[in-house]
Amino acid sequence: MHTDAALDAIHDLVDANHVLVRREILDAFGHVSVRHPESPETFLISRNLAPGLVTDHDIQVTALDGTTTDMRPSYLERFLHAEIYRARPDVHAVVHSHSASMVPFSISRTPLRAVWHMAGFLGDAVPVFEIRDTVGAGSDLLIRDAALGARLADVLGDTAVALMRGHGFVAVGGSVPQAVARAVYADLNARAQATAIQLLGDYTALTIEEGEAAAEANDGQLGRAWETWRAEAGRSRTRRACE
Repeated sequence: MHTDAALDAIHDLVDANHVLVRREILDAFGHVSVRHPESPETFLISRNLAPGLVTDHDIQVTALDGTTTDMRPSYLERFLHAEIYRARPDVHAVVHSHSASMVPFSISRTPLRAVWHMAGFLGDAVPVFEIRDTVGAGSDLLIRDAALGARLADVLGDTAVALMRGHGFVAVGGSVPQAVARAVYADLNARAQATAIQLLGDYTALTIEEGEAAAEANDGQLGRAWETWRAEAGRSRTRRACE
């Protein structure tokens, strides 16, 4: 049996999977998690499943060492989530995406920067995790263990988003709606920045102060985006039974 708080977290997490697929941040791959509201040394994440297929019954409780008592297969990259939660007590939700809009900024010398007020949380330049610095040039680029997850968390630092070279990105937030919004708007910001470069060969980024002010203003309106995206994804606002 789950408490009301745990049920709400599960429902938000399931909705987040479907919203992120609808917004083309996730497809058959990628994942999203939420810190357990009553057991902060654990987090909730789907079993190994395409995000668009996730239901309440697919959610697993996972410890920060990556273990779970659920016998169903888990995501290989659960360590990515675990180590971010371990390093960042302020983080309560994590999104990992393979966005084709973000990858170019992970493999070029052009930094991803906030160029749009909706992505002010990106700051001056998004950090890039280079897996070769940890395991050399022969990996599959996946976060397969706690050591790699910890190194990614180090690169993320206290920022909202980190790129993963040739792989994708992670976005974090203090809630599921905030992490989802950051993933969506980071992706759209990347598209806008790339388009500006194609048009002029250069672009005007937000100042750090503009980004901070815009992020604060937008965080006050997260409910508007979250409820809109849930409705677009066909997710009911009413509580669904979770056995």
